[in-house]
Amino acid sequence: MRELGKGFGYLVKGQRWVGGHGRWLGLGLLPGLVTLVLYAAVLAGLFYGADDLTAWATPFADDWTSPWQGLFRGFLTVLLVVLVLFLAVITFTAATLLVGQPFYEALSEAVDRAEGGHAPESGLPLWRELLISARDSLRVLARVAFYGVLLFALGFVPVVGQTVVPVLGFCVSGFFLAEELTAVGLQRRGVQLKARLALLRERRLLTLGFGVPLTLAFLVPVVAVFLMPGAVAGATLMVRDLTGEDTAPPADLTAKAPESAPAMDAPQDW
Repeated sequence: MRELGKGFGYLVKGQRWVGGHGRWLGLGLLPGLVTLVLYAAVLAGLFYGADDLTAWATPFADDWTSPWQGLFRGFLTVLLVVLVLFLAVITFTAATLLVGQPFYEALSEAVDRAEGGHAPESGLPLWRELLISARDSLRVLARVAFYGVLLFALGFVPVVGQTVVPVLGFCVSGFFLAEELTAVGLQRRGVQLKARLALLRERRLLTLGFGVPLTLAFLVPVVAVFLMPGAVAGATLMVRDLTGEDTAPPADLTAKAPESAPAMDAPQDW
């Protein structure tokens, strides 16, 4: 429980940090607003046609009598909406980070300098950093999609599908949301994706304490825009904890993960 509270504490500290540095908060709203407009258009179209999509995917239920047809397709529509929101929360963060890459890099560096007087730099050109971020985001999205399909299938299990599965969904979303945000600071330290995932799994409760509340908040699109700069700042503070920079010299995390590291679709990824 202490780790959960500590993770949430980093989220709060990040919001306080940008609140005390209004310039960063103001500049950080633009990438989120641009991404929000694009996502709102796509999600509106998907939700508008969700009923038709469910009916198209279940032609075998066309002859079912009332109320069973409506209950069955209504249940599937709810699951579809939950799955879309599940993916949207993760991809929104990744897309916003890509759109605002130069700003969020600068914000993360500013937090590091304010806390420790030194900001690690990757030494890579911007185009290379964008390429790496896009590649890693796609790899994370593949993992999220795997768990999303798995949880969608488990949603058909009576009782469990309506109680345990939604909770697991938020935990998975929170874990990978935290990964996307901490990647800003960890990439500057040369930490590769597999090593980042291993680092977050070692402090899973800390990661969930940071990511799950943020996932719940990000379900409200406008809130996501305003919280994004503080989320990056809080993730940078958490990175300093994960790497031991606040208490001891950082561990060497720049090496590639061993061959025995979990595969892309392994359940241990979160």
